[in-house]
Amino acid sequence: MPTSATAAAIGGLGIYLPEKIVTSQALDAELGLRSGWLEQNCGVRQRHVVSGAETQEYMGVEAGRAALADAGLDAGDLDFLLFAAAVGRQPIPATAPLVKQMLGAGDRPFPAYDVNATCLSALVALDLAAMLINAGRAENVLVVTSEIASRALPWRSDPRTAGLFGDGAAAIVVRSARPPAACSLGAVHMETYAEGYAFCELRAGGTRYDFQNERETFAANAEFEMHGAALYRLTSEAAPGFIARLLEKADWRQQDVDLVVPHQASAHALAHIIKRCGFPAEKVIDLVAELGNQVAASWPIALFKAREAGRLKPGMKVLLLGTSAGVSLGGATMVA
Repeated sequence: MPTSATAAAIGGLGIYLPEKIVTSQALDAELGLRSGWLEQNCGVRQRHVVSGAETQEYMGVEAGRAALADAGLDAGDLDFLLFAAAVGRQPIPATAPLVKQMLGAGDRPFPAYDVNATCLSALVALDLAAMLINAGRAENVLVVTSEIASRALPWRSDPRTAGLFGDGAAAIVVRSARPPAACSLGAVHMETYAEGYAFCELRAGGTRYDFQNERETFAANAEFEMHGAALYRLTSEAAPGFIARLLEKADWRQQDVDLVVPHQASAHALAHIIKRCGFPAEKVIDLVAELGNQVAASWPIALFKAREAGRLKPGMKVLLLGTSAGVSLGGATMVA
């Protein structure tokens, strides 16, 4: 059955991209690979990488300020702040309170906490923000997502995986849409296929390994590992049915969709959306070659870039899609 319309809308967008750009050609030379190998195998020509004072929280705050300005608000107008990322600044405390403090709202009592659904973190936070607004508990919610994905990568053992990732941040102001407003949010749907739990892992840093007693084991598990073939097989089999169920919730037909803004997982993943899921290439935002996979920040940055390029037009029916480690598929609908 179709879901009832939400009372929430995207009221502002902002992004931050690190100044430093690292090309795949430069990495080929550094790693002793044949020139063109990384781009050919990853589909990524270049990616932004943090340097100097560009911390995770700095990027998030800059994106947050831009989103607030875009919405015509300041931090004092917020009711909630949600920080959404696969990996935060540190395990304790959450990153959100620091972002709130750096935005100049440290003396304001509104809640600030983290949301972690790996690559789907920003989409889950968007859904949570809409629920808070629909429940009458908030009028303005700031979702901040910032990722330094260029660290803990297996450059020597698996450059094909390491070459996928880049750094960046985005922020979304979610606000009340009473009466209905532009960029109104609609149906949200998520499914988890837990049999894929071990397909993407960063095993050290939590409770699994005790640094005090297992330092060598801890260090040996401090790099990201991905079983790409198994992950692709699971998500490719699940995606068509998942999208059909999301569209059913929204009471949309596939041909109604004007624009698809997916998580920029890889060139291979986006090609799958185009081929197997039945969306024409011209309707799919594809920035993998220029930005790489920016984890939770990927689709919000892609949405910002689509608007910047004039591809997000009033009245368009927009599909936001993503996948995450674990493995989950998630999506949302929006009318621009």
